[in-house]
Amino acid sequence: MKYVVTINQKNYEVEVEQGQARLVKTTETAAAPVTAQVVTAAPAAPAPQAAAPAPAVQTAGGDAIKAPMPGMILQIVKNAGASVKEGETILILEAMKMENEIMAPRDGVIAQIVTAKGASVNTGDVLAVLQ
Repeated sequence: MKYVVTINQKNYEVEVEQGQARLVKTTETAAAPVTAQVVTAAPAAPAPQAAAPAPAVQTAGGDAIKAPMPGMILQIVKNAGASVKEGETILILEAMKMENEIMAPRDGVIAQIVTAKGASVNTGDVLAVLQ
């Protein structure tokens, strides 16, 4: 991939391959001074898609089990309608390359699983509802 970088009225043509950069050539410019300008030969990346709206969470009469940290849902261990005991794993959240078990805070029945496997979650997002 070749790049042209203009710094203080000099053009630097740089070639980057596999994380290594090498200067190809340097030329003077006659244009007005520019502090730093980068022109790339690569095609523009597509714009990221907007995130889907969060599903409605109904916690009436139940306890919301929230994400303690941002991460990605690796596995859903218990489904809606399953009975759980206090301390039993409901789902597994990967954060900073560590698997964190999200456990039931008390005995009860899972009323709703709000997230899905592979979903990204933020701190405080509701993952499940326990009745």
